[in-house]
Amino acid sequence: MRRVAIVHDWLVTWGGAERVLEQMLLAYPDADVFCLVEGLDAERAHILRGRRVTTTFLQRLPGGRRGYWYLAPLMPLAIEQLDLTGYDLVLSSSHAVALGVITAPDQLHVSYVHSPIRFAWDLQPTYLDAFGYRAGLKSVVARLIFHYLRLWDRGAHAGVDAFIANSAFVASRIRKVWRREATVLHPPVDLQRFSLRHDKAPYFLAGSRMNPFKRLDVVVDAFTRLLPDQQLVVVGDGPGEDRVRALAGPNVQLVGHLPDAELTRRMQEASAFVHAATEDFGIAMAEAQACGTPVIALGRGGAAEIVHGLEHDTPTGAFFAEPTPEAIADAVRAFLAERARISPEACRARVAELSPERFRTRYRALVEEAWEAFEARGRLA
Repeated sequence: MRRVAIVHDWLVTWGGAERVLEQMLLAYPDADVFCLVEGLDAERAHILRGRRVTTTFLQRLPGGRRGYWYLAPLMPLAIEQLDLTGYDLVLSSSHAVALGVITAPDQLHVSYVHSPIRFAWDLQPTYLDAFGYRAGLKSVVARLIFHYLRLWDRGAHAGVDAFIANSAFVASRIRKVWRREATVLHPPVDLQRFSLRHDKAPYFLAGSRMNPFKRLDVVVDAFTRLLPDQQLVVVGDGPGEDRVRALAGPNVQLVGHLPDAELTRRMQEASAFVHAATEDFGIAMAEAQACGTPVIALGRGGAAEIVHGLEHDTPTGAFFAEPTPEAIADAVRAFLAERARISPEACRARVAELSPERFRTRYRALVEEAWEAFEARGRLA
């Protein structure tokens, strides 16, 4: 019987990567779990199904579980210290360093990649702007850290035997950065939870973790200054909340973090979901489409794989070219002028094949295919 290890970056927040991890754990229920730090709240800990999680020395550092971002320079060293001796199959879920776990020649490593390290590669300028590190000593230090992470990342991917990418956009990043090919398998969407709803309320919805690079501030600015006659509801909290709140006018309501049931209701009844960040895939946009809710998004990255814009014969939303208040306002106005062309059924059809069951079946098939090729190579050696 094969021993299976599943390696994740960190288990602290809850997002698209953790939804994928949940399905990986269901696909391989006997697998052991490893990550840099673990601190899931009681609401989310159920995904582990009683498993003990093996963590790294970062877990024991003061503030390591909550301030893990500040420990980025130590993450490559930490992930390399995980001892996977005795495992036959290693499955990583990586958007930072998890794919850099060290494996032996007789171990197969299949990595599901949400992205190569975003802040170290093509999104470096975005992160430097978002955290105010464009100039000065902090900028120099940040750029040196990013350079070091790029050097490490260039070598870390060599230990992976097969790549699965969460979108064609990420597959192109993998090809660009690592010169490796990846099979695309989109993340799962809980189609039962995010069920179709036809009647819509007269407000727009935006939401995510309020990190500066999610660009919620730009969305709020667009509605406050340029769309004062339209209502916007913003879901989420985080380090960028003060800036978002300062920009919010009387037509913008910030509701903070919401329980799952309330978030689902908001997603189902909104006139449209507005998103201004470049996403690797964009699970929130896919969940909105599952609810029959149109998406107004920046026309880059994963959004182009989820949404059909107004130029399509069967549109499910609208795109804007740049993350500026003016471009967002223009896209919202274009959507309002043509929303009769967009049906809830068409929106849901865009994500109808992204069920968790289908994800698990396809994921296992790709892993088993890689295992058969791995064994064949061993027999020929």
